[in-house]
Amino acid sequence: MWPDRRLLDLLGIDHPIIQAPMAGAMDGALVAAVSAAGGLGSLPCAMLNADQIRAEVERIRARTDRPFGMNFFCHVPPVPDNARISAWHSRLAPYYSELGLDPHAPVPVANRTPFDAAMCELVLELKPRVTSFHFGLPEPAVVARLKGAGCIILSSATTVAEARWLAERGADAVIAQGQEAGGHRGIFLSDAVASQVGTFALVPQVADAVSVPVIAAGGIADGRGVAAAFTLGASGVQVGTAYLLTPEAKISAPHRAALAAATDDGTVLTNVFTGRPARALTNRLVAETGPISDVVPPFPLAAGPVGPLRAVAEKQGSGAFSPLWSGQAAALAGPLGAADLTRKLATDGLARLTGAGATKA
Repeated sequence: MWPDRRLLDLLGIDHPIIQAPMAGAMDGALVAAVSAAGGLGSLPCAMLNADQIRAEVERIRARTDRPFGMNFFCHVPPVPDNARISAWHSRLAPYYSELGLDPHAPVPVANRTPFDAAMCELVLELKPRVTSFHFGLPEPAVVARLKGAGCIILSSATTVAEARWLAERGADAVIAQGQEAGGHRGIFLSDAVASQVGTFALVPQVADAVSVPVIAAGGIADGRGVAAAFTLGASGVQVGTAYLLTPEAKISAPHRAALAAATDDGTVLTNVFTGRPARALTNRLVAETGPISDVVPPFPLAAGPVGPLRAVAEKQGSGAFSPLWSGQAAALAGPLGAADLTRKLATDGLARLTGAGATKA
């Protein structure tokens, strides 16, 4: 009964609901729950090594035989700028002293690895239904190898130009990521964050610009958002923040509490956690060093020095230095399990599209 079944037929799923891959905030349990319920679960792989990815995929397949996706980053590794790294350490030094940490001690290296030849071989070995990307696409030859092996390719666009770029280079569907979305912006053709487009304006323009199915992302947390996305020309939706409130999500207690108390104007785009703009709830680090800082080193080098602060603060019950990723619609999400949330998003969205009303939470 969905007005556009292209995504459902492409992915082989029952509900046009994709769970956003959220690195560091989830594992295979959430993926399996969403896929088993008829949506598409997505495993974030950018912070995992090959053995960890294999273990999570095995975990998913032990729980469901339904389609799922694996997600990777396509950023270009930065050339370390010692001056900027030193400046960032200096800016954080007072916080280190406050929390009893040695500001001169070695810090962990950020473990966000771009998609490479080894990861391509791993995908070909594991054969997920979907391979999705953030920050563009791999080289054309790599995309061709994945598609030749039967992988369906998805990637995020934050502008019409990015959507066209992705479709021209082999994406089977485009995720139109509106400015409302939580986590990292998928922007890759420019760094013009100030001119990023909202979901309501972006989705219909992308749908007009490309022939592949469009997946709406950003500000969607209930059936109203699902219905609106289809009305605007989408074939499906990608939902992230609402899944962070499910019991399957692996977020800290401070993060969960902050999401439960979130308001419509409580998030900002900030680069202070990783060096790349991402939407998060405002906390002490964001308020005092950002939200956008010229001092931070490029993605992902900013994350390492923040890590020790986060670890100590979270042990004290504080999210003052944690990346509290959140979209602008967190207040619309309810405390459901991942499977129930997937089915409710689909049921309520379809009911609104057909005029049948929606169920109560």
